[in-house]
Order: sequence, then structure tokens, then C-alpha cells
Amino acid sequence: MNKATVLKEIIEQRRSIFPKDYTDTEISQEVIDEILHSATLAPNHKRTKPWRFKIFKGEEKAKLASEMQAIYKATQTEQLFLEKKYNDIGFKINKANVVVSIIVNFSGMVPEWEEIAATSMAVQNMYLSCTANNIGCYWSSPTIVNALKESLIIEENQKCLGLFYMGSLE
Repeated sequence: MNKATVLKEIIEQRRSIFPKDYTDTEISQEVIDEILHSATLAPNHKRTKPWRFKIFKGEEKAKLASEMQAIYKATQTEQLFLEKKYNDIGFKINKANVVVSIIVNFSGMVPEWEEIAATSMAVQNMYLSCTANNIGCYWSSPTIVNALKESLIIEENQKCLGLFYMGSLE
């Protein structure tokens, strides 16, 4: 198969695949590194490389799940709080093998939309690399990520655009 055919096939197969469909098989560090490296190859104006990623695995991932559940519980009124949503937050994070925070770093050198677009292209590269490696993934942008500023060490010129979940598939 030539490169164009392979690329077309990967693009056509790219889908958001959710944690409920992930297996317990661990993603190797080599594959995680490959996925993140593909993100760094995204085009970006003036070479600002505006993306920042933090990887959550193991205990750190479990702590993230607990923190996000606590934020959800603290920010909902009693009438709006849904036990199912609370449980889903923990389930999705804990079921994923890896969770990556997606942060955009605004350099001030180019319009903010360009750096958001570049970060989005970096995430698309991650999607395509996951597809090529038979890794399920999806990008989630719950509003409660805005309350994670301290745990993610988000600076004034940065914004969290969400979380990228990854897990092995059968």
C-alpha cells in the first residue's frame, strides 16, 4: 500500500472511542511517546508550539478522578447534582489507561485563535497516531477542567482545552 492510501485509511478510521470500550491492557510508554511526538509535529505560526500536555497515569490519574468528582460535587446545587454524572467522571478517568491534559499556551506573538488552532491540530495528530496504533481515544472538554488550574499548574497566559483519554482496544 502506498503512503497516500495508508493515510486515507487512517483518516477514515479515526473515531472518538470512549473509555467504556477500553481494555485493561496497558499502553506501552513507547506508544505514548510516539503519540505525543506526533502532536509536536503540528503546524504552528512563528513556531510558538503552544501546546502543553500533562500525562496522568496510575496513582496520579486516580487522584485526578477524585479531584474532578470533588469539583463536580462542590459546583452543583443539590437539585442539579446527578449521582450518575459524578460516578461517570470517576469511571471514565479510571477506565482510561492514560489521560492527557490539553493546555494552550498563548505566546502573545500571534492571535490567540491561531494558537488554539495549532493545539487542535496537535490533538488531531494524536487522534491519528492512536488510530494507527489501535488505541481508543477521545477529547473531552468538561467545564470543570477550568477549576483544575492549580493541579495542572496553569499559568496566566494558558488555558485548559480539555482532557484526552486513551485506552487499548481488543
